[in-house]
Amino acid sequence: MRLSWALVHSRNLSDVQRGILMLEAALDKKPDDDQKREIFYLLAVGNYRAGEMARARRYVDQALVISPDFRQGITLRKLIEDKIAKDGVIGIGIAAAAATVVAGGLAALLTKKR
Repeated sequence: MRLSWALVHSRNLSDVQRGILMLEAALDKKPDDDQKREIFYLLAVGNYRAGEMARARRYVDQALVISPDFRQGITLRKLIEDKIAKDGVIGIGIAAAAATVVAGGLAALLTKKR
């Protein structure tokens, strides 16, 4: 478990992915609830660090089902939600900017034809 912890906290994405694979394999070994909570939490951390917010949210939610008062899990859940919200706002901004460029291009074409 210590190696998995170190890997998912690494700055190297390939290490994070390796840690995720190790933790997923650990779930197959039928761990007890405390171990499951820790594995789900570390899977959430790894997926968060890998940019997989939907998977990170699923895993942290599973950890919180086992232990609803798990402070680290609650904190991570908030970080994940904030990141998802921020990415959504950025996505909306990009879409709005693209629509403005397209509309401007169409307006320019229409005025040229006249």
